[in-house]
Amino acid sequence: MSEQRPQLTRVVLDVLKPHRPSVVELGRALSELPGVLSINITLGEVDVDTESVKITIEGNSLDYDEIRKTIRRFGAAIHSIDEVVYS
Repeated sequence: MSEQRPQLTRVVLDVLKPHRPSVVELGRALSELPGVLSINITLGEVDVDTESVKITIEGNSLDYDEIRKTIRRFGAAIHSIDEVVYS
């Protein structure tokens, strides 16, 4: 009997992004990644050129590398990984 390994099911990221593209566009792009079931983006701070947002992604077998690449494609940077759940 083979034992299934836990998969990434939730990740919470602190992200610094430019005002454009919007959080709606970023959320849409992240929601289209394989395994993603829900996205929550909360605005933390707004500066002249940037926004600090908290992104919570939940799903099945999430691919962190694809999440990171998508965020970078939007000109954003991950400041920290605040929570990770494998189940």
